[in-house]
Amino acid sequence: MKILTWQARNNKNITLVKLSSKTGISKSTLNNIENGRVFPTILQLESIAKALDVKISDLYDSEYK
Repeated sequence: MKILTWQARNNKNITLVKLSSKTGISKSTLNNIENGRVFPTILQLESIAKALDVKISDLYDSEYK
């Protein structure tokens, strides 16, 4: 599974700092998610999706999607 938070954030022209402010997720955690060092929880994906005004399913790619 590939996490697509960077792509969604980039499409909305939102900085990591702004996304962190909107989600309550630290900038370093968001950066780690975007760089594939950690996988987000469902609650984190939901928070990110709300902040970016996208569906949770827009934030990942999977052959089982």
